[in-house]
Amino acid sequence: MTAEILQRLTIDIYSDVMCPWCLIGYGQLSKALGQLDGEIDAQIRWRPFELNPQMPPEGEEQEAHLQRKYRRSAEEGAAIRAQMKAIADGAGVSLSWEGEGEAPPAMMWNTRDCHKLLAFALEQAGPQVQTQLKLALFRAHFNRREKLGERDVLLDIAASVGLHREAARAALADAELEARVIAEEQQAWDLNISGVPAMIVNGKFLIPGAQSPETYVNVLRRVAAKSREAS
Repeated sequence: MTAEILQRLTIDIYSDVMCPWCLIGYGQLSKALGQLDGEIDAQIRWRPFELNPQMPPEGEEQEAHLQRKYRRSAEEGAAIRAQMKAIADGAGVSLSWEGEGEAPPAMMWNTRDCHKLLAFALEQAGPQVQTQLKLALFRAHFNRREKLGERDVLLDIAASVGLHREAARAALADAELEARVIAEEQQAWDLNISGVPAMIVNGKFLIPGAQSPETYVNVLRRVAAKSREAS
């Protein structure tokens, strides 16, 4: 492929840090983009979606939360986790505990502050740093089981990807930034997005759910062809 026909696409991913399928979807998308290297250049931006906006600051034990929310048994939960782990491994991402010793209980947290930090990262440092932050938040949640409901923990994560700690602290206290995050979440509902991940390519082509790399390759090629025809 020559540089002249490299097609640039924008992919907005509505996602929540608590969502394992969002991490899996990103892994599958990354595999697809690897296959499309030299053919498609994608700019990824992360958009907010809160699976549990009413979650209290102290969080909730994950399995108890999922049993209550989806009315499933402990055995059903274990089977689903095993299935997700296998799919994640195939996607090149990990949902497994990577710390020392026995893993602490998996938790669910309120993610409003996570989304505010991600919006701050996009505005101040651009899409690449925002993606670094998103992946760091995924690692903190799934692999390290850190307390994402605590702002000092979030500030440590922000600093780890090069964001200015005090600027990030100010962003978490910024009412206007929070209003923009809430508006973006409402926009997702206006687009009939009720689950995540949901990817919108070039502002208008929706890819729902965590798809296979082959599906992403086919859809992105079709979108790229439509974009060339329209230009």
